[in-house]
Amino acid sequence: MSGLRLPAAVRLVEVGPRDGLQNEAATVPTETKAQWIGMLADAGVCEIEATSFVAPARVPQLADAENLMALLPTRAGVRYAALVPNEQGLARARHAALETVAVFTAASESFTRHNIGCSIDESLARFDPVVRESRRRGLRVRAYVSTVIGCPYEGAIPPARVREVCARLLELGVDEISLGDTIGVGTPARTQALLRAVGEIVPVERIAVHFHDTYGTALANICAALDYGVTIVDSATGGLGGCPYAPGARGNVATEDVVYLLEGSGVKTGVDLPRLLDAVDFIAAVLGHAPRSRTAQVPRGRLWWPPERTTPGS
Repeated sequence: MSGLRLPAAVRLVEVGPRDGLQNEAATVPTETKAQWIGMLADAGVCEIEATSFVAPARVPQLADAENLMALLPTRAGVRYAALVPNEQGLARARHAALETVAVFTAASESFTRHNIGCSIDESLARFDPVVRESRRRGLRVRAYVSTVIGCPYEGAIPPARVREVCARLLELGVDEISLGDTIGVGTPARTQALLRAVGEIVPVERIAVHFHDTYGTALANICAALDYGVTIVDSATGGLGGCPYAPGARGNVATEDVVYLLEGSGVKTGVDLPRLLDAVDFIAAVLGHAPRSRTAQVPRGRLWWPPERTTPGS
């Protein structure tokens, strides 16, 4: 990637167990989820969003949040996160071994109303006490801002509107803001325009990017974000994910594709690709459908890994 300014390392945030499984029709057994998450940790994935403490009736696939958190393996250097949308969710999560609490809003009023049944203002009011109590407990707080480039109901989202939402999140006291291209319409030019606007108020080290891959541009958008200075990237094993309120949107950018791209470009992720692919194969078999990533489709004997290999499979 000649000409791009690349960081020495990137922090990957694996969102498959939450953002991925909540969009699957099948409900995965709790013990199976814990096994999969353990495989991700063993592969070197150090930050894993494991579940969501939303109302079980709304997301039945994640209704086992308390039981799952109790089963997760302890690994040195591995941090577990969970989505906690309101005070009720925080009460459920009080005994969970969490280091990071995530909250969720959007830059589109229409999407916010379709997705969580309230306005942007109301969403911020709901998780204001979650942020305050989480910080009191010594937990990190990550905020997701969805539809940062385009919305299925409102069309293109002006970067200035995203900046306004981010400013309010900073006022609430969040530690990190993940910018989500929920419907996957981003391009490198749109990505950098967004980052220039948000970067006027949010330090770049506190910005994460979260790309869906509807048009196959997610990896290019990540490169554009890295060139801007971003070093936190969300991804999902096997390209899992999507959104029921974003018709036509594809899943998240696949963790294995991101690892191959970055490690092959000299950017450290700390992830062992063959072991990660074992986790990809495991959850694909459980879900009954093939992973969406390119890397997972490469025969293991032909895999170019580690990146410095001159002969595939050597």
